[in-house]
Amino acid sequence: MKKTFARRSMIAAIGLAALGASLGASAEPNYPTRPVRIIVGFPAGTGPDIVARLLAQKLSEGWNNMGVIVDNKPGAGGLIAASEAARATPDGYTLMLGETGQLSIAPSSYNKLPYDPAKDFAPISQVVSADFVLLVNPQKVPAKNVKEFVSWTQQQKGLFMATFGAGTPGHFGAFMFGDAVKLKPEAVHYKSTADALGGLFSGDVQGVFASVGLAAPNVKAGKLVALGSTGATRTGALPDVPTIKEQGYNNLEFSSWFGIVAPSKVPADIQAKLSADVQKAVKASDTKTKLEESGFRVTGTNRDEFARIIAADTVTWGKAVAATGFKAD
Repeated sequence: MKKTFARRSMIAAIGLAALGASLGASAEPNYPTRPVRIIVGFPAGTGPDIVARLLAQKLSEGWNNMGVIVDNKPGAGGLIAASEAARATPDGYTLMLGETGQLSIAPSSYNKLPYDPAKDFAPISQVVSADFVLLVNPQKVPAKNVKEFVSWTQQQKGLFMATFGAGTPGHFGAFMFGDAVKLKPEAVHYKSTADALGGLFSGDVQGVFASVGLAAPNVKAGKLVALGSTGATRTGALPDVPTIKEQGYNNLEFSSWFGIVAPSKVPADIQAKLSADVQKAVKASDTKTKLEESGFRVTGTNRDEFARIIAADTVTWGKAVAATGFKAD
């Protein structure tokens, strides 16, 4: 009788321990119960920052104004931010607005990464995609379209293309452009797109691929000329600018994207709630309109779709990186 009682007590204890472990790995019943932080690897005013702040505002509204903090951690093409986010406590209160460079390009372009995109992060939702626009300074470059630009650069001593950081889509996009038009560009790396545009205005570089959101105001003001966009179709923010493919360069099409990721060990039910809430937030009519006006295409994917996008782009950009021979320490 005593042995039976002891055995039952032991089974009960094991059961309670398992239940406790299960509860410990699950989401808080009313998550979130305190402010959530979204780390962004680029400065204030850049495309990722714009997206993060619009998303943060809408998420906060949906979470009873709990508060969502955008924490800018610029540097190293977003690697500083990704490293911090990967090491964050996996409780759902630290997220990252990741982008193509950090999650799909970095594995091929760096000899050693301080994080593993595939193992350290859980895809939550791709929020937006973003095309690029090839910009020139009309005071320095007498070109109105891609063919005129190519013809002009062939008469120069070299093609100097600004990028918004080594290892970014703008960096390898410049090489993809060079390959398409049979030119060999020299990449000039800046810390941000704003700095790269500064180089364009000063005449230190001849062209730059900038996100539509940052390009459109300068183009509409007549400060810069947009020679072509990199998407499959024209961008709504600059409908009069033809795609580069339209101009006869069929092999040149690329874009970037931004999406929410969480540390990989965040409980599955928190991941599911986050994904549903992010999708709802970005597809809300007011947020969607603001994002589109800023030059983005709203996607708002689920977790599985975002995971497939990251994996597919890792292969695509890996080929582009290999073609350049680029490797960073």
